[in-house]
Amino acid sequence: MEGSEMTNFLMDSFMMFFGHLLSNSSYPVPQRAIGVGSAFEGWSPREEDVVYRVLVPLTPPPSHTFHLEMDTSEQLPGRNFFIRMEPVCTCPREQQDENVLCSLHHPEEEQRRNEEPNFLNTLCTGSYLDVEKTARWFYQLVRASWPALPQSHSWQLVLLPSSRACKFKVTRGRESLTVELLLGVQVGNSDIYVSSQPTEALFTPSTVWPETYAVAEMKFFSLITRQAPPNSWHLKCLHVLARALLGIGFSTYTLKTIVMHLLNTVPLSGWRMTHFRQRLEDAMQYLHGSLEEKRLDHFVVGNRTFPQEILLPPDVKTAEPPNLFHRLAQDPAAHMQAMNECRELGHRLSRMLHDGR
Repeated sequence: MEGSEMTNFLMDSFMMFFGHLLSNSSYPVPQRAIGVGSAFEGWSPREEDVVYRVLVPLTPPPSHTFHLEMDTSEQLPGRNFFIRMEPVCTCPREQQDENVLCSLHHPEEEQRRNEEPNFLNTLCTGSYLDVEKTARWFYQLVRASWPALPQSHSWQLVLLPSSRACKFKVTRGRESLTVELLLGVQVGNSDIYVSSQPTEALFTPSTVWPETYAVAEMKFFSLITRQAPPNSWHLKCLHVLARALLGIGFSTYTLKTIVMHLLNTVPLSGWRMTHFRQRLEDAMQYLHGSLEEKRLDHFVVGNRTFPQEILLPPDVKTAEPPNLFHRLAQDPAAHMQAMNECRELGHRLSRMLHDGR
C-alpha cells in the first residue's frame, strides 16, 4: 500500500472512532481528512523523508456555530481570520427533550451545572477558538483513540512536537509514515479553509487561523492530471525543480506557484517528455523575471481564470493577489541573495540534466 493510501486508511480509522467518541459531546466534531501538499499531489521532492499532510475540517458543536472574522490589522502576511464561537438557540420549542439547555437563553451558572466540562473553557481564548489549545486537544484524541484502532496491533505510534498541528509517526519494522494533521474550518461551501498552519511571521497569536488554499491547489493538480495526456511530465517537472532546491533558500511553494502559473498558460499538450527541458527553462525564466520585478503573485487569490470546478469564495476571486516576494521588495540584501540563488539553481538543474539524474 502506498504511503498516501495508508495515510487515508489510517485517517479514516481515526475519524470513525472520533465520530463515535464525540457524537454526544459538546465538542467540535472532526470530519473526513483531506490529503494535501506534495505527497498527495504527486511531486514529493524527497521520498525518503516525505511528510503526509492532511487537513481535518472541524464542524461546530450542536449548540454553537463558527463565525469567521478577518484580521484587518495587517500585522501578519496573507489573509488571516479569527473563529468566533457563537451560541445558537436550542430551546425545547421544537424539540422533545426539555432538558436541552439553550446557550443563548439559559443563565451561564445553570448551564455550567448541567453540562460536561465546557469546550469554551477547553478550546477557546475568550470567545475565539484557540489553535494551540485545539491542537493539544487533538493530540489527546489521537493518543486515546490509538489503542482501539486495528493499526495499533502491528504499528507503533510516536507523537511528535508541534504547537499548531498534530504530528505523529507510525512505524512497523523498517516501514515508517510521518503524518502532519492540520485542523481547519471550511469557508462557506467552498474549497477554501482557515487552518492551523503556521504563518511566515516569527510569532502568530494562537487565536489566528490563516486562510489556506491547499485543498483548492490539490484539486487543481488533480484536475490537470485528469485533463492532461497520459504521458504528461508536469509533475515530473515540479519534482525535479523541488529536488534541485536542497540547500537553496527558495521554498518549494515558490516553485509550485510558478509551475501552477505555467500550467494555467501553457497548453497541456506542451508538457510531454519532449518538452521537458523547455518547461524547466520556462520555470527558471519565470522565477528570474519575478525576482527582477520583486513580485510573484499568489496563484489562487485574485485569479479570475481559476477553474470553475473548484469552488472559491467571491472575495478570494476578486482580492488583490498577495505578493509572495514582498520581503524582497523591502530588503535589498535578501533580494541580491535571491538573485544569486536563482543563478545557482539554474546551474544545478543544468548539471542534473547533464548527469541524467
